Amino acid sequence: MAETVLNEESDAVAGPRAVWRIVRRRDFGPYFVGNALSASGTWFQNLAAALLIYRLTHSALLLGVLNFAQFIPILVLTPWAGGLADRVDRRRLLFVSQSLAVVLAAALALLAWAGLATTWVVIADTLCLGVVSAFSAPAQQALIVSLVRRNEVPTAVALNSMTFNLARALGPAGAALSVHYLGIPASFAINAASYGIFIAALVVVRPRRQEKASREESRVRDSFRLLRQRPELAAFLLIVAIVGFASDPVNTLSPAFAHAYGRPDTWAGFIVGAFGAGAVTAALVLAGRVAGSRFRMAATLFLLGAGVASFSLCPWLPLGLVLLFVGGFGYLASNAAATTRLQLGVAEQQRGRIMALWSLAFLGVRPFASLLDGAIARTWSVRVAGVVLATPALAAALAVTATALRGRRDPLRRAAASGASASSPGSHRSQGAR
Repeated sequence: MAETVLNEESDAVAGPRAVWRIVRRRDFGPYFVGNALSASGTWFQNLAAALLIYRLTHSALLLGVLNFAQFIPILVLTPWAGGLADRVDRRRLLFVSQSLAVVLAAALALLAWAGLATTWVVIADTLCLGVVSAFSAPAQQALIVSLVRRNEVPTAVALNSMTFNLARALGPAGAALSVHYLGIPASFAINAASYGIFIAALVVVRPRRQEKASREESRVRDSFRLLRQRPELAAFLLIVAIVGFASDPVNTLSPAFAHAYGRPDTWAGFIVGAFGAGAVTAALVLAGRVAGSRFRMAATLFLLGAGVASFSLCPWLPLGLVLLFVGGFGYLASNAAATTRLQLGVAEQQRGRIMALWSLAFLGVRPFASLLDGAIARTWSVRVAGVVLATPALAAALAVTATALRGRRDPLRRAAASGASASSPGSHRSQGAR
């Protein structure tokens, strides 16, 4: 049976009012807050782990190994995790995974307090947390749709994206203060507590009953078969990957950009913060509005690419921060639109697998994008790296515009129509208990 749509006929509300209306709900507000705090806690863990390893070894190579250990499980395990998220109750899966994360973070805190957190203990703990993250990510993304009404999915997706940008803007500063005043072990403990807050949020929320897939339906190869059958979904995943690619220099090279502007590396926080502020603004402005047409997708991709490229070339930092704000706006608007279409473009029992592919597209490109922009910055300059990685977003904007002008059928609306079909009563046979 198709996914139940709850009371879609509601007053049209957009902007901050739409944000407030959805956040104050019992089934979404706690999840939103818990997820935001958990994402911020991850920054405490990441910074504390990097500082501990660097203080123990003074090795930049081992910092790279640490980052690799964090993300390689996502590349390797996420397709299988998506199938699991379609077969089992996603809320229970998150209970288990977040409980394991609490144990891992708390254990590292205790070991650090006891002076037993060696380099390879920290890396092994980070690898284990990466495995937990690989199994959590598809379920976290897919659960959002069951916490809100269908017509509120674009707002919920935008707010979910906003939590990571808030964490990215505020988390590093809070982590730095925590390490400075409380110490590395306490920072690990704060991360453990943030996972506990997210578990408490999962206790409170009551998602709609989930339509589960059978083991035969949730095989990994079926995920890729779905993309062959529905090429518009592959197009949206490509957009997600391009968005992650274009935004990577802001994360990876922000200290180098600060130096290029003649400022101390501590200005990296302002650079990341400007980008995050643009993303938060986009979430507030676009809340309550549909994901939009190809022309809007092209416009937001252009804002992302042009904003990052112009920031990379701008000689004056105040203007550069404004341009980066524009890029952040385009980043969230493009990512939220593509993600919404992916969420609504598949049936309930397929959502875990499609969001696993989303995780691969968005998070899986990060190690490779970081290596590429680092290599370009070393060979030429950080400004060249920013322009090069922003170029795919500009190219995608031109490609989307060209298809729109040629009058081709809109893949955005095809996904929306497919999503509506998947969600209409009687359009699918029941594949499992709800």
